Amino acid sequence: MIPRIHKMGTRTIGLIRYLYGPGTHEEHTEPHLVAAWDSLVPDPGRNPKATYADLQRLLDQPVEALPTSRRPTEHVWHLSVRAAPEDPILTDEQWGDIARRMVAATGMAPEGDTAACRWAAVRHADDHIHIIATTVREDGRRPRRHNEAKRSQAEARLIEADYGLRRLNTGDGTAAQRPTSAERHKADRHQRERTPREELRESVRRAAAGARSEEEFFGRLTHAGVLVKQRVAPSGDLLGYTVALPDDRNKHGEPVFYSGSKLAPDLSLPRIRERWTPPADPSSDEVVSPEQPALPPVTGPAYARRRATSATWQSLLFIDHGEDGTVAAQIAAVGEVLDALANTSAAHTRRELRDAAFAFERASRSHVRAVRGHDRALRQAAHDLVHSGPALDRGEDGATTAMLIDTAFFLVTAAANWHAKKKHAQQAEAAHQAAGHLRAAYEIAAAQPMSVLHQRGRSLQLQRRQAAVLRQALPEIAEQVLAEPGWPALAATLADTRAAGHNPAHLLAEATRHRELDSATSVSDVLVWRLRRLAHLPADPAASLPRHAATTQPAPKPANNASRRR
Repeated sequence: MIPRIHKMGTRTIGLIRYLYGPGTHEEHTEPHLVAAWDSLVPDPGRNPKATYADLQRLLDQPVEALPTSRRPTEHVWHLSVRAAPEDPILTDEQWGDIARRMVAATGMAPEGDTAACRWAAVRHADDHIHIIATTVREDGRRPRRHNEAKRSQAEARLIEADYGLRRLNTGDGTAAQRPTSAERHKADRHQRERTPREELRESVRRAAAGARSEEEFFGRLTHAGVLVKQRVAPSGDLLGYTVALPDDRNKHGEPVFYSGSKLAPDLSLPRIRERWTPPADPSSDEVVSPEQPALPPVTGPAYARRRATSATWQSLLFIDHGEDGTVAAQIAAVGEVLDALANTSAAHTRRELRDAAFAFERASRSHVRAVRGHDRALRQAAHDLVHSGPALDRGEDGATTAMLIDTAFFLVTAAANWHAKKKHAQQAEAAHQAAGHLRAAYEIAAAQPMSVLHQRGRSLQLQRRQAAVLRQALPEIAEQVLAEPGWPALAATLADTRAAGHNPAHLLAEATRHRELDSATSVSDVLVWRLRRLAHLPADPAASLPRHAATTQPAPKPANNASRRR
């Protein structure tokens, strides 16, 4: 149940005409009253003798009764209440009860108050109602509306429980503006998966991901095919911007522009500029990693993904142990990495990665103000992903994509846990949704490289040898890992690390030292990618095997008659 208090109005008749009219895009069906301050109020929707003017005069009577000097200019109060998409269709009687509870909770018409404001609830769709009221009470006083938005949200949570509806989390004022009913209907008519507002928000976020300057940001928007208008002061300073989709037009055939702040609170030009703030200590957030590839250099998308994996791993330490402002900056930068990854992903993972980035967008904002500058490594990773170009769905590109997604899953889960500790319910839920999409994307991206490793690790002799290493390094989880379907792939990777000159037991201890594994669906899969990253092994096991890789599977036996008989 989603209540929304709209901007105060000056003309009662104007809002009545909209509520009973066909709607901006013919989306209103059978408008009618479901409740009002008086059960005898005429309904212009179902009483042919009643007019809009009749309803307007009754609503405005307390306002007109005041002396002209005391009449408020903005006296029209408007609240819409919408059910969640998966909720059942409620009856008029149920919506009427919800309307009475809402006007009571907001202070417009407290229960039992015979001198309260006049109001009426109009239903013109299955999933929502509109409540119109005038803000002068019958006794000439003004209603007590302090914290009316929070009180409407609190009442919505009670209504959800009473009616068995989907339990939503109370907002904190940091969410992006929801598309209006008109925007949704327009998107449906044009067979758009998302409304123009949502498409533009995604486009702007992608353009801002890792961008280092206004020129780069606006250049990316233009390259993406978005119409851009810049608002410039007489001094020549850039004050803001608006964007539009070329094929989204109003009734006059003109593009429909949205300002950045109308897309999301953190997409206004001043907030985007904050991302370019250098750290107070330039060396404070550098990812000085000993894990740079020791293999022949991997250039392009694969190299960018491996670098992004290292930056993502380092960011986990900030989220676990950093100050709140630093953590908020890291989480916001995670959103940029997800946007950049989705923008450059191969076709087979693009849908899930786009949905992950779209969901995590809500988790990237809270009332904890991000201390920018400490997110430099992640923003650099996003920049590298964008400028490295699109990745292929196979080879090192595909395998490093799986490696990055695996690490990003743990980072997003850590963000969800941090938000949950801070009581940021909406952000925590959004992060969990993003983690679900990342898990699905990982299953797609990892299928080919894990299949190769699984085939190479099928040797029982190899598995026995590596099982001893696993029990030595991780005795507490060894039996769990040995029972997983992914164990052969991990056994092959352990053999690869030894062939590359590393101590597998030491690497296993390092791979589990700083991060938990409880949220992993397959511990063996997680360890495969951590070991291949720590040991500088190719992410794609079929790309180039270590020199002693022949030891990872038995040599074929001679195909003679004796061997066949045996």
